[in-house]
Order: sequence, then structure tokens, then C-alpha cells
Amino acid sequence: MRQTLRPSLHGLLDYVTVVLFAAAPGMFGLVGAAAGISYGLAVVHFLLTVTTDFSAAIMRVVPLKVHGFIELVVSLVLVVLGLAVFSDVAAERNFYLVAGLVIFVVWFVSDYSDQPLSSADNSDTTIE
Repeated sequence: MRQTLRPSLHGLLDYVTVVLFAAAPGMFGLVGAAAGISYGLAVVHFLLTVTTDFSAAIMRVVPLKVHGFIELVVSLVLVVLGLAVFSDVAAERNFYLVAGLVIFVVWFVSDYSDQPLSSADNSDTTIE
């Protein structure tokens, strides 16, 4: 049975992902293109997270299903980067493979049902 990760928890994991992508070059010795892509992914993932229609966002303009599709594509691209582009450097290969697989697993267990925040995930953000 497939477990589902609520959008509010998924949003928290997205911010952790941003920090990890931003810190990865220093933590794992990524240089050149591998570092640049990691920094770029931190920025893109941050922008996606703050604009997705869930409780972790600031501007809720990106539908949750679109967020999920983008994460699926990114997870697959990261695996390809690890296997094809950065295959000669173990740290770079391993970082991109693991990042891609983790993002894929999070995508697989996340609930991306297209319910606007106003009806689906506002229990922890409603101010009355």
C-alpha cells in the first residue's frame, strides 16, 4: 500500500532540500558544473516551494500537481546526471544519484491531489 505524505510535511522537506542543495558543494566537494547545478537547484527548488499552492508557500500560484510533475522530472534528470554526466567523479556521481533517488521516493509517497489550500491543507495555517 502506498503511503502518502501530506503537503504540509512535503513543504517542510522541500525547504530541507533547498538547504542541502545549497550546502552540497561544500559538504561533498562538488566543483565546477556539479557545484553550479547544485546551487541552481537550490534556487529553483526554493522558488518552486514558495510559489506552490500549499501551506509552506508564500505566494500560492503553482498548482500542487505541477509541483509534483516538476519534482518527478528533476528526480529523473538528477539520476541521469549522476550516471552520464558526473560518472567519473565519485562524490559528484553519488550526490546526484542519491539526490535523484530521494526526490523520486518523496515524489512517490507524496499526496499531490489538486486541492487548493483553502480546502485541503489549511488546518495548520488558518488564523481566525
